[in-house]
Amino acid sequence: MKKVLLLMSGGIDSSYCAYLLQKQGYSVYGVYLKLHDKEEKHQYYEANIAQCAKKLRISYEVIDERELFKKAVYDYFVESYAKGHTPNPCALCNPLVKFGIAFKLADKLGCDYVATGHYAQVKNGYIAQGIDKVKDQSYFLFGLKREWIPHILFPLGDKIKAEMKPLALKELPWLGDLENYKDSQEICFVENTYIDILQKHYNVESPGIVLDTQGKKIGSHKGYMQYTIGKRKGFTIKGALNPHYVLKINPQENTIVVGKKEELATYQVRAINFSVPKEIFEDKQILECEVKIRYKSHKTKARVQLTHSQGKKQEILLANLQEPAFGVASGQALVLYEDDKVLGGGFIV
Repeated sequence: MKKVLLLMSGGIDSSYCAYLLQKQGYSVYGVYLKLHDKEEKHQYYEANIAQCAKKLRISYEVIDERELFKKAVYDYFVESYAKGHTPNPCALCNPLVKFGIAFKLADKLGCDYVATGHYAQVKNGYIAQGIDKVKDQSYFLFGLKREWIPHILFPLGDKIKAEMKPLALKELPWLGDLENYKDSQEICFVENTYIDILQKHYNVESPGIVLDTQGKKIGSHKGYMQYTIGKRKGFTIKGALNPHYVLKINPQENTIVVGKKEELATYQVRAINFSVPKEIFEDKQILECEVKIRYKSHKTKARVQLTHSQGKKQEILLANLQEPAFGVASGQALVLYEDDKVLGGGFIV
């Protein structure tokens, strides 16, 4: 019997994954990772996992990796906003924390696979989009090591989330009902807004000046960390008749530059390469593919080059887009796709 290590969150999705894997003939070993300091959340989810493990008669363990998570993800998150960037913590957490820990433990326990409740698929050695295009999470998985991918299972990859939940509750009545489950947050350690986190470390209420693209002072803002590229509210402009959007953030001067929506448009995106292998380009100077610049953005056709930054040894992905992208922000991920397959990606600069 093949053995699989399942990362469990304590929600309906991962509990149903344990059930589906068992039905498929796997021996399931559950793992819950304690990553943040919200103890009340941990107690709630651990109780759910304990119930699931008891009902399905599987073993599980709780692993405290808060120190690693703080260094690899939390500190990066906080420092990114201080630099005027918009971080993508989940895209970094998956390769550096969750899957990294899971594969190390799987190797130690002799597990053949690692499974998670992500809405994604594995196809021919690549991460691929899930069937449910609305909930597809392949964007966040672009950084996974290539050698891991053949050993990853996504039991929900061929499921539609809206259909899956009622089915899971019907097949596993002991899960209770939807009212028993809190909706999982996009970022696990953020309760309401990212500002709640930042104000523990910085003075986020530091009024500054709003500039137009010519450098002229046209208004005021509450503090540069409260803005991300593309935001159109929260600052004051004298006599403005049309909506203005944040185009640039200057942390050193505590200023933001705003302009019209069309000024947000860009046809070129640069990213530090994180996971696109050189062999993807083969002998090609230019790779024709599709890219995403945010989780919620649609895929855009692009011509991508692999270059090097001047004076640095960093590999740069230079994507020339066939249609404009709006609100491209430093710190977000540029992810390359061939049809539904993830070729890899990098972090936008």
